Formats: sequence, C-alpha cells, structure tokens
Amino acid sequence: MTTRRIALISVSDKTGLTDLARTLTRFGIEILSTGGTARTLQDAGLEVTEISKYTDFPEMLDGRVKTLHPKVHGGILARRDLDAHLRALEEHNIPAIDIVVVNLYPFVQTVGRPNCTLEDAIENIDIGGPTMVRAAAKNWRHVTVMTCPADYPALIREIEASGGAISQETRFRLAKSAFSHTAAYDSAISNYLTATNMDGDRQPFPAQANMNFVNVQNLRYGENPHQKAAFYRDLVPTPGGIANYAQLQGKELSYNNIADSDAAWECVKTFDQPACVIIKHANPCGVGVDTSVLGAYKKAFSTDTVSAFGGIIAFNRNLDVQAAEAVIEQFVEVIIAPAIDQSAREILGKKQNVRVLEVPLADAANDFDYKRVGGGLLIQLPDVKNVSADELRVVTRKQPDSRQMSDLLFAWRVAKFVKSNAIVFCRNGTTLGVGAGQMSRVDSARIASIKAEKAGLSLTGSIVASDAFFPFRDGVDVVAEAGAKAVIQPGGSVRDEEVIAAADEHEMAMVFTGIRHFRH
Repeated sequence: MTTRRIALISVSDKTGLTDLARTLTRFGIEILSTGGTARTLQDAGLEVTEISKYTDFPEMLDGRVKTLHPKVHGGILARRDLDAHLRALEEHNIPAIDIVVVNLYPFVQTVGRPNCTLEDAIENIDIGGPTMVRAAAKNWRHVTVMTCPADYPALIREIEASGGAISQETRFRLAKSAFSHTAAYDSAISNYLTATNMDGDRQPFPAQANMNFVNVQNLRYGENPHQKAAFYRDLVPTPGGIANYAQLQGKELSYNNIADSDAAWECVKTFDQPACVIIKHANPCGVGVDTSVLGAYKKAFSTDTVSAFGGIIAFNRNLDVQAAEAVIEQFVEVIIAPAIDQSAREILGKKQNVRVLEVPLADAANDFDYKRVGGGLLIQLPDVKNVSADELRVVTRKQPDSRQMSDLLFAWRVAKFVKSNAIVFCRNGTTLGVGAGQMSRVDSARIASIKAEKAGLSLTGSIVASDAFFPFRDGVDVVAEAGAKAVIQPGGSVRDEEVIAAADEHEMAMVFTGIRHFRH
C-alpha cells in the first residue's frame, strides 16, 4: 500500500468548505470531489480529482449515481488492520480513503417550503451521501467522517497542531455525530412520507412518529432525588423556546427548575405589554402587565406573596436595574428575561445562587406537544389559540365596559396556563386570586377567592376567567359573592341557560369564547 492520504468531499452546504480543503491539501491530503463541490474548490484554486475521473465511470441518471462505486466504498470500508482487506485493495487498485466530508441533500429545508411538492421532496432524498457517511462512521478507527460545517474549525486546529494527524477520540466522536445525523435525516423522511399520500396531500400526524433530541446536560436528579434525569433540546432549536437559554449566573438548573421556567416563559411571552409571570409548581401564582417591568413585577408579586417565595419569575422585556433591585429582595429560584441590563446583572450578582437566564424572545411554538403514557405516546398540536374582543360573544343582559373587556382578555390569557380546573380573578392587569388543579370547578373558585382574601386583595369589581365552561350555576354564585362583575368562559354546557341566568341575577356581564383551555 502507498502512503497516499485521500479525502472525499461532497457537500450541499458549502460553509467553511475552502478553509477545510486548504488545510487538508497543505498537509498533503488529496481531494476527491463531486459536481458543485468540485467546482467550488477548483474556483478557489485548489487541486481536485473529480469522482468520475477517479472511478473511470461517469456520473449518471441526473447525478443520482455518482459515488455508488466499489472504488469509493472499498476505499472507505477497508480495515487497515486486516491484511486480507489491504490485499483486496491492492489487487483491485483501490486507494484507501481516509477522510469523508459529506452533508446531505437539504430534505428538511425543502419540505419546509410552503409550495413543496411530493416530487420535490423525493428528489431531495439523498442516497449516496448517507451510504458514504455510514460506511465511514462504521470504519471510524481508520476513517474520519464529518457531516456538519460546525465541526470543521476544531478539526482544522487539531490537524495543524498535530502535523496532520487525527486522533481516535476525534474520529469516534465524529462517527457518533455522523450516525446521529443520518438517523435524524431518515426520521425526517419517514415523518414526512408517512403523513403524505400519493397526491401530495398531508395530514398533521405521521403514521410513524420519529423524534430527535440532543442531550444538553445530565441533571442532578429528576422531580425527586431518587430519579435520574437529563435535559434534551430539539435537534433543530425552536426559536424563543426555554431550551435556548443562556445562564448568566447561579447554580445548575434542576429538572423542576426547567419545567417551571418553561411554564413561566411560555406564559409571559404571550403578552404584548410589559409583563411579569411568577410560577410555582407549574402554575402562575401571580401575573401582571404594566407600562414598565417594575410595575408588572409589583402587580404579579402582590397577588400571592407567600406562594411567590422560591418561585420562577419571568419578564417579556429587558430586566432593568429598578426591577432587579425589587426582585432580588425576595427569595427566587430563577429569573428569566430576553436580556439583562448590565447594571441589573451587577445587582443580581449579589446573590450568586440565583439562577439568571436570558432567552431570545420569539413568537414560536413547538410543532407538537407530547405526553408519555404506559406503552405509548399522546401527540397533539400545541394550544396557541388566543382570542380578540371581536371574537367574544356577550350572552348576558349586561355588557362589559372597555376596562372590563381588557381585563377579561388578560385573564383569559392567564387561565390558559393554569392547571385545570382553572379560575382566575383579575383587575387592572393584575391577577388577584388563582384557583388551580382542583377536581371541582366550584372548589377552584372558592380557593381563588380565599387566596385573594389571604393576600388582602379586594375582589369587588373584579373579573373572572374560567378555562372551561361552568357545569352548574354554583361556580357563578361563588365568584359573584366574592365580588366579581364580569366572567369569561368558553360556554358549551348543557346548563348554559342556567349559568347565564345566574349571571343576570347577579347583574354580571358574561362573555363566551367558544374555545376552552384544558391544561393537565
């Protein structure tokens, strides 16, 4: 065998390509390439051997067959530690291929286009690329494989530092990444095709659900200390999701910290005004909107100063020094905002145990919500529905005034994030009492009014949101007795007339949304 070293490069994403190729050639590594990749490298002044010349076989079938050849795959798959493999290469005049740099046809990007047809999708299913990647990854002890341009800089540094060598640790790490890459690629194809018929019509849910997540960190424990846990994020990050956090200070996030932070962040980012949400055990215990983040925080904290102890506090605006000074007076587990002003960071830094997160603000949601059950999985589209004033139907004699209408819409957004059965009292952009997770809606109403009373907050003239319809009039009677003057609820009960009549008796305004927000 000769001491030639060969790299096969065939990529759809040309990011960082010429820098990598220049480094390889500088260390005497020959380059094989295909089509557009070869032209890009040649245009950069690099010497390249095209695959068709190397194999003495032309690219054919509109490029479908380029690298599917024994001279390519024999060179990739041959084990250098087996004499029989080396003799076979020598006998058939096949040089060993030492580096494979391949990224695949852009299938995911193609099917993400609104006008993508089934034919477009099929033509962007790569065949030769995954075959080379898997072959190289299987033979990782002898072959280096790269599928992502983000891996190029580290490999360049290693090659330059070692005089052209690549360690087995690096090859194994890249092989694992390569197998994960092809698995995700095949998963995307399966998800798309099993949700598509031959006419190209699509349904929301595939016949086989394939999910791909990457481990961000192993956690100290799960919900309880005896449970092991880890945190994974989407392989392609969802914009604006809590998984995109940058931690500025504080202890490592726990399983419960992350779950509660997600609840806080998903709630706070739905508001247009400056808003603050305080979460305790996955439920909002206080929500406020105001003209400033400080004002929003004061409103949210006033709802339930006891439950706010050790809570998660989220803002939908940059956290300034005034708000930071107020927040840090309390015991808080996690503080979240799109950005933290430098002066605010210095204030928060006085309590280094407090976890402080920056999360980019974006109005985006997960494609699906998942819930694991014994032996199976429930999948649904996320609940992203909000209502506007013109979508509400007034069903009582009394009409809500403009202030009440504003509070009704505010309360409805809050109720969406409260565990069912949910009852939320509000006034002037401030939650006053929250009843969550009860088996009876009337009990939730009683608990919400008790919480307000304990906080010293008057419910006189307040409004109430209920995440689902009132099955009986008793819930309306309870909130009316507490002082509520307007109610927002989905409607749809067989006893709607009885419930509306109760509201009329109490001279309350009631509006129906026509949708519910169960949250289990």
